[in-house]
Amino acid sequence: MKWIIQNTHKKINEQLCGVPIELRNNYAKISLKTTSDMVVDDSNLIHGGFIFSLADYSAMLAINHPNLVLGGAEIKFIRPVIAGDIIIAEGELIEIEGKKHIVKVHVYNNEEKVCEGKFFCFIPEKHVLNNSI
Repeated sequence: MKWIIQNTHKKINEQLCGVPIELRNNYAKISLKTTSDMVVDDSNLIHGGFIFSLADYSAMLAINHPNLVLGGAEIKFIRPVIAGDIIIAEGELIEIEGKKHIVKVHVYNNEEKVCEGKFFCFIPEKHVLNNSI
């Protein structure tokens, strides 16, 4: 397995969004240890936004282009996650239609799937915040 260089999301907060554990062409695997800062109630339930962020990050790294932006997502939450769980997201590029790239993502807690979805990403010619268009 060849580890490729990360070209996008280089300044992301890994404590909130996950740590890359495998990165190769068209594929990324990211790990996130959930914490009490992510909890929404007394049952230690993790807010779905953190799970989404992990899934999104894996999609971004599967494409791995510096100008990449998320255009939309179809996501399904299957099981709850609680503080202390270590969840893993796997993103795999499954289709390219012009500038649109579609990534399938699965998020697991041990062997149990907690989330899955498709992420619709786009690669503009310049960074979205580049004003010199």
